[in-house]
Amino acid sequence: MVDFFTSLIYNYADWAPLSLRVAVGFIFLAHGLSKWKMWKMQSGGQMSSGMLSIMRLLSIVEPLGALAILAGFLTQLAAVGLGIVMLGALKFKIFVWKAPFLGMEKLGWELDLMLLGALIALVFLGPGVLSVDWFLGYV
Repeated sequence: MVDFFTSLIYNYADWAPLSLRVAVGFIFLAHGLSKWKMWKMQSGGQMSSGMLSIMRLLSIVEPLGALAILAGFLTQLAAVGLGIVMLGALKFKIFVWKAPFLGMEKLGWELDLMLLGALIALVFLGPGVLSVDWFLGYV
């Protein structure tokens, strides 16, 4: 019985990086696209011009990185880039906003940490065989 499960897991191990890429990719795509409204905002009031510029940059970087990860194209490079974004988000939430780890009443940083861990896993695992990188021979 153990051999059956071991062989089953081994035979479908190629799906693991794909499932990780799909989860991470869709999260970054959703968050990046939600920042597109920042292009209509003016600095001042709720957001400084520096922060608004960063958010506008992220509205481009996050969806592009997400699409690369979803397709498995330059996956490890995209994961490093989005990992840097997540380090910045963690630094901001922990040290500037002083947000708690779990966000019940206000925004927490547990999702940011989990995404950083998933991106680090993609850097070391690579995109897997079900990817454009594999098809092009980059892996």
